[in-house]
Amino acid sequence: MSEGAGAGQSWVLQFCHGYDGPFLDCARQYASLFVGTRYKVLTVFLTGAPDPQIVYGCASDEVIFLDYRSKDIGGLKLRAIRDLRAIARSRPFALCVAHRFKPLYIACLATRLPIIGVSHAFGVYQRWSRRLFAQAFRRRLSLLGVSEAVRDDIRHCLAGWPGDRIEALHNRIDVEQLQAMQLDRRAAREALKLPADAWIVGNVGRLHPDKDQATLIRGFARALPQLPVGSVLALVGSGRLEGSLKGLSRELGVSQQVLFLGQIPEARRYFKAFDVFALSSDHEPFGMVLLEAMAAGVLLIATACGGAREVVEGVGVLFPLADDSALAQGLLHMAQLESAQRHASAQAMQARLVERFSDAAISRRFWALPMISPVLGGN
Repeated sequence: MSEGAGAGQSWVLQFCHGYDGPFLDCARQYASLFVGTRYKVLTVFLTGAPDPQIVYGCASDEVIFLDYRSKDIGGLKLRAIRDLRAIARSRPFALCVAHRFKPLYIACLATRLPIIGVSHAFGVYQRWSRRLFAQAFRRRLSLLGVSEAVRDDIRHCLAGWPGDRIEALHNRIDVEQLQAMQLDRRAAREALKLPADAWIVGNVGRLHPDKDQATLIRGFARALPQLPVGSVLALVGSGRLEGSLKGLSRELGVSQQVLFLGQIPEARRYFKAFDVFALSSDHEPFGMVLLEAMAAGVLLIATACGGAREVVEGVGVLFPLADDSALAQGLLHMAQLESAQRHASAQAMQARLVERFSDAAISRRFWALPMISPVLGGN
């Protein structure tokens, strides 16, 4: 059957680089946009071995694992192009959603479908070669950023494009499902081996320069003398900066109060262990961990840059990038909040999740995008 042809059921082809880290849930997020519509979703993973848990987790009607290794898809990626071309001819696809640039590149060359390219990072189109490639396929290519900040970065790089062909579609969560799997405060602290009665600041992410946990440690150390007795900073994650961050903690005299918990599978289950969730990242494209903390009702403090501002502004505290003094002041403010104020904050975050970052809210936004109607019509 030729692409886009045939009667009966129509399909959407979702093409993902892999399912590592947050990208499995990204596949689920986009598959969920078509639940209850006339479209079925076939998700194709370029890399990664077949796995029944991944099939379940991406919530698609069908899943194909191409099982390439990174070294297999260098250069022109001819084998991958041939594979995707055969898949695209197998059923009546109306649209291809391609996550990250390499799948977008392959999809443009392998199919004649309208393509939505989803950018999950800043700087994707800063290279002149990528700008030239996007221009070559402009007639059937539309682009989405996972935040308004990423969208604006794309628009800056592709200045000649119509604004309605480059839009933002935020990352989101299944609010009820996530809240159902999150442990309560006591159980979460027991699981993470954290003090039962301490005031705890949490951070979840790679120990990497982009995450800037050094500023977080400095800010915590500044605030510590005025924080509740026994306060703790708990860092969940691993990475190449672990040694230097531990050294910084010793240098600042807070090595006993800064706990390195390592990599924790399904860390989002344990967010209720924290009193505050702090994100100190350098220009985070979005920050899914912020939504996970909001679902847990945990107070938020984050850098006022990147996509984090769009999530936190109005329901949490923002501080300038790398400003450990402002971060310390934010932590002190949160430590002094009364129970009623914390409860009001949790309610505001719940409302923000439902109104802006839930599957239902983003589905409404998706189907209202100008780029969607000419391709899919109504849902």
